Formats: sequence, C-alpha cells, structure tokens
Amino acid sequence: MNMPLLKVTGLKVAYGGIQAVKGASFEVQPGELVCLIGANGAGKTTTLKALTGLQPALSGDIEFKGVSIKGQGAWDLVRQGLVMVPEGRGTFTRMTIHENLLMGAYLRDDPDIAADIDRVFGLFPRLKERSTQLAGTMSGGEQQMLAMGRALMARPQLLLLDEPSMGLSPIMVDKIFEVVDDIHRQGVTVLLVEQNASRALQLASRGYVMESGEVTMSGDAKALLSDPKVRAAYLGE
Repeated sequence: MNMPLLKVTGLKVAYGGIQAVKGASFEVQPGELVCLIGANGAGKTTTLKALTGLQPALSGDIEFKGVSIKGQGAWDLVRQGLVMVPEGRGTFTRMTIHENLLMGAYLRDDPDIAADIDRVFGLFPRLKERSTQLAGTMSGGEQQMLAMGRALMARPQLLLLDEPSMGLSPIMVDKIFEVVDDIHRQGVTVLLVEQNASRALQLASRGYVMESGEVTMSGDAKALLSDPKVRAAYLGE
C-alpha cells in the first residue's frame, strides 16, 4: 500500500475541560474517497478542525504527505494542498460569487485561475448564471455549491467536506453528492464527514464510524453499509 496522504494517530482534542476527541486514528490513501460517519456530537467536526489547524490537538499526531502538520496554521495547510469546506458553508456574503471564487485562489499566483473558475462553473452551472450575485442572497444549497467551488480554486490535494448535505432539500442533497463524486473522479482525494451515513457509505470506498470521540469501526464502505450495528445506529433499522 502507498504512503497515506493523511495519517491521524491517537488524536485527542478538547474544548475547555471537555475532551471531544479521545485518541482517534485513521488514514486516507491518495485517490480515495473516505467517509467519517457518526451521530451529532460524536467529534467529527472537532476532528476536522484539528486537522486544519483551527483547533489545537492535545496529543497524537497528524501527518500529511508523510510530514507532521500538527500545530500548523490553516493558511499554511491550504498552501500545502489541505483544504476544508466547513460546516455552515462560510461564504463571504457581501461578495459576489465570482469574488468568492477568486478568494479561493488567494494564495495562488499562476495563469490558470480563470480556467479553474470555468471548471467550477462547469461543475455548478447555477453559479455561472449568477456570477455577479451577492453570495448572501443565495439559497443554502447554492451557498454550499459556492463553498465547494471556492475550495476547489485552491487546488486541493485533499478536500475535507464537513456535513455538505446538512439542511438542504432532497434535490439539492442529490446534486451535492453527485458533485462530490465528480470531484473525486477528477482526481481529488476526499475525506467526507457526514451524518447522512447511508449516502456517504454508498459514495465512499472506505469508511470510519466515530462514537463519543473515538473511531469504533472501520472498513470497506459497502461492508459497513450492510453491517447490522451500523444499520441499527445510523440507518434507523
């Protein structure tokens, strides 16, 4: 097996006196689409914040491309190719769609930015139609598209997606998962954090289950999808 693109070992993270992540270990190989599923409050978002330097880790290690990145700032990690679409989207509401996409390329200085904006518009035709519209006037689903497009403008080697389907209509959920699949097929490695366990496991090649800050199960995504414990806990069966 290749060297993992991302390797997390014994990660512990706390907010104040509450330990939200209690020694989680997992990895993502180059080219994979891996999902991390679990109930609300399981520690999934906290884990992603630690991976991206937004929340300090108490202990454990995080390696990206074979090098420890623990303690590095989010801006440094974006430069290295580790990019997150946060829960809640976080678009620049008083900027236009086009300006938001340019912000995604803020650290770049190359002649291909315009071509990459066209690529994003190819994935999300609705953004192209409304490129001069202020982000804050868009629907939640449209803002999710914009947040994903903005992240792609940074040319990620590993794209972290935190609950991209949360709060969206069923039609928009279908569109978001379709685009995640397209992004992965275009060669971007993806770590998908989702409460929608069924859809995430259908899309991913491998999965990890997180409960109360610990990774309690892992394996082939289709095997997890058919596991009675997973079905009982996350699929309402």
